[in-house]
Amino acid sequence: MSIERTYAEINERIKSGQAVVLTADEVVSLVEEKGVAQAAKEVDVVTTGTFGPMCSSGAFLNFGHPQPRMRMSKVWLNDVSAYAGVAAADAYIGATEPTEDDPLNKEYPGEFRYGGGHVIEDLVAGRKVKLRAQSYGTDCYPRRELETDISLDDINEAFLFNPRNAYQNYNCAVNVSDKTIYTYMGMLQSNLGNAHYSTSGQLSPLLKDPNFLTIGIGTRIFLGGGVGYVAWNGTQHFPAMLNASGVDLHPSGGTLSVVGDMKQMDARYIRGASMLGYGCSLSVGIGIPIPILNEEVMRWVSRSDKELYAPVMDYSDAYPNRTGELLGYASYADLKSGEITLQGKRVKTAPMSSNPMAVEIANTLKEWIKKGEFEVSQPAQLLPSAKDNIVAKALNTDK
Repeated sequence: MSIERTYAEINERIKSGQAVVLTADEVVSLVEEKGVAQAAKEVDVVTTGTFGPMCSSGAFLNFGHPQPRMRMSKVWLNDVSAYAGVAAADAYIGATEPTEDDPLNKEYPGEFRYGGGHVIEDLVAGRKVKLRAQSYGTDCYPRRELETDISLDDINEAFLFNPRNAYQNYNCAVNVSDKTIYTYMGMLQSNLGNAHYSTSGQLSPLLKDPNFLTIGIGTRIFLGGGVGYVAWNGTQHFPAMLNASGVDLHPSGGTLSVVGDMKQMDARYIRGASMLGYGCSLSVGIGIPIPILNEEVMRWVSRSDKELYAPVMDYSDAYPNRTGELLGYASYADLKSGEITLQGKRVKTAPMSSNPMAVEIANTLKEWIKKGEFEVSQPAQLLPSAKDNIVAKALNTDK
């Protein structure tokens, strides 16, 4: 008889300390040994993890009012501009904003040593940052200038709100041209000198639930070392359409918009990043628990690196010029082995994301659940999936 569970039943088992929780790595081995049906009967929750640069990230900050009050119209944190067109004492700092005096790519390739992502890391780590603000002044907010050092403890509210995180699947980036290029996928050597990928494969949250059977608005997640939530689908949310072999039929992927309290977070899982010749970013740690409601959920969550593939794309022409042309597909098993074969050539591979950190996140989330500190949450609404024809719509729309 096939298994059917509810969120309430799973949470009761979590609260009583009886829940069986495995990481996505562990469940792959279990299904290989016992099959999908038996594994679905034995396991309540599977935990996932990913850690890597997620450019579409940032933080809302409320500084409170100085004396006299001030309507902050321009704000800088450690000389990184934050958007202050929100309210009198609110600002949003984006992960990819560089310092005002950064030479950018005028000195090519630029180093982009410090930016918004680094400010966020500094705040989470408890370090002081310099707040500088300007205003045109009003009768109710007369102050025009402010300069002071602040820490996360001094800020009323600080929360990450990341519009696009946890890409379901992503390109494996290569360079077929005769010159080295610098991209958000790192430095790509000429003539297929290397290949970079940026998804944790069988640990990747949205590859483990590609049809969004359990993930939606209100899903409780591990975010940056604390507890966060899925707020909406992410921008550029075009969920993967996998075939029977696990190949993504389109170079696309679902994404998540996520939110979480920075004061709960740990700088181990929130780190500023610099990408030579491209810009600055923020590396974010995300882990999502997948409740095993039935065999279908288990079938997807148990897919291994051998069954999951990344599209391979040339970043010297096909990617920047949006031709859509692919050079093929590579399994995550091959990518993680350190080498793939492409156009008859052996090409060295390297990840932009950290598999050891993904393992750590999945294991940390597993321990939280086993201790009864973290329950699974039923989404208020599941996110759109490939079954909703969102991919077809995206392919027929010029965006």
